[in-house]
Amino acid sequence: MSEVTPARAGRRVGAEVTVSMDGYSSTGSEDDMSWAMDHISSGQSEIYYEGIWRGVGTAVLGRTNWVGFTSVWPAITNDPSSSARTRDLGNWLATVEKVVFSTTLTQEDLEKSEWTNARVSADVESEVAALRNRPGRDILVLNSASIIRTLLRADLIDDLYLTVVPSTLGSGRRVLPDDYASKWQLASATAFPSSGAVALHYQRPGE
Repeated sequence: MSEVTPARAGRRVGAEVTVSMDGYSSTGSEDDMSWAMDHISSGQSEIYYEGIWRGVGTAVLGRTNWVGFTSVWPAITNDPSSSARTRDLGNWLATVEKVVFSTTLTQEDLEKSEWTNARVSADVESEVAALRNRPGRDILVLNSASIIRTLLRADLIDDLYLTVVPSTLGSGRRVLPDDYASKWQLASATAFPSSGAVALHYQRPGE
């Protein structure tokens, strides 16, 4: 997952999110992702994202993404018309260690899903700090703006993967906090001609 030598010991924490040109990752509680689907559904996006998730041993997500992902991904994974990369991603999502941050979901709720190896937690900072000190492959936050904001403020994100889609939303959920100041270095930039999106991988400067 990392092109630059880690500056800090332990597992690296990455955050992957798709944003609009004006910095929103979603339109709110009733999220309509049609603005990003040209990119998300493209073969170029599959190849790029595979380069991230295959190095990850723990996935982190919030309640909204857990509910949304588990409602659609099992069918996509089992659909014979899905690409091999899509099915691989679906199988990874179903089996990789997952930590779901929520104050309303219970462990019993998670166990109703076809996905396995998931547990609920409420304390984002303490949980991720503990995860990064455990042995294993890297940790990835899956498109959850509120979790990313919390971890940025706590200085717990090492790799920030921002895919900028050529759309503006005007309002919604922002990924970067308004009161957050920081410095990053560009590790890589990838253009997607078919969708017009650009993926920017930033890392914290070496200490």
